Amino acid sequence: MSKMPKVALAITLASLTLGLLISGCADGSQVSTARVGMPAPDFELRNLDGESISLSGFKGKPVLLNFWNTGCPPCRAEMPYLQQVYNEIQEDNLVMLTVNIGERSATVERFLQDNDLSLPVLLDTKGAVAQLYIKRGIPTTVLIDKDGIIQEIRIGAFPSKESIENRLSKIMP
Repeated sequence: MSKMPKVALAITLASLTLGLLISGCADGSQVSTARVGMPAPDFELRNLDGESISLSGFKGKPVLLNFWNTGCPPCRAEMPYLQQVYNEIQEDNLVMLTVNIGERSATVERFLQDNDLSLPVLLDTKGAVAQLYIKRGIPTTVLIDKDGIIQEIRIGAFPSKESIENRLSKIMP
């Protein structure tokens, strides 16, 4: 088999695996209920310290919600940009939450350490929350205004820190 068909096969298998991860880990009773202009579906997940965090706990603040996985090259590529924005917004009123899909905390912690990242991570080990928000793939970023209304759902990686900052104008006062 030549090199190109092997690459295509690997990409296809990775896409299928990720699709199964996103769609096959939840109970199937809820499918992508997140919609622009509608209230963001509430959820509760544990962070890397084991604390339970709910989206509704951030009512009154704009939220950048990013879904990702360490095995996703575009997710890994945008992480430094998310980190740069996170470093700058800590004094602002913006909340940034990254939601890792389907991985154990040890895997995520190792990834963060290896890449010098300190982003707040919630663990969606069964993919149930991802199923509420993701329509096509990861990374997916959801921008939620201070009233809890979804202003944008972006599929795909941000190419730069500036592109994230430009989108934040939709939810920042």
